[in-house]
Amino acid sequence: MLSKDEQKQKNKDFWDGFKEYMRKTPSANGKRMNWLSYNTEVKDIYLRLEAGNRGCALNFDMQPKDDSVRAILWEQMGELKTVLTSEMPTAGDWHERFFGETNKEISRISWRNESLNYFLEEDINQTYDFLRKHLLGFDRFYQEYKEILISLMQ
Repeated sequence: MLSKDEQKQKNKDFWDGFKEYMRKTPSANGKRMNWLSYNTEVKDIYLRLEAGNRGCALNFDMQPKDDSVRAILWEQMGELKTVLTSEMPTAGDWHERFFGETNKEISRISWRNESLNYFLEEDINQTYDFLRKHLLGFDRFYQEYKEILISLMQ
């Protein structure tokens, strides 16, 4: 079992390594991208990365304060589901009502691999590869269709 400081260092090393792994990978729009802090350009819409001892995930979270706005976003994503799914290497889990860490209700689309453990040295490259493939697939979709989501939020 790792101490709190060792866990913090493990997280830092993992994400620093992933940042380096993705450093020269451009966005689908050809621009440089900070993949650890993906800019959706839309308030209350986030792309979040997770990694730990129970797997890794790419989460697309929609969490406007107004539930009716969230419902409209969810409906629009449903209309784009076929396109998004075609860009992703694996199927995602679609949760219209998801309760996050703060117990706030959000909508989430998640791509997970629960068999990977970033504490195991042999899983780190597979975890990086999973996150990279899903980030790039999502980015191809998002760069093409983000204007729809931006217009809904204005």
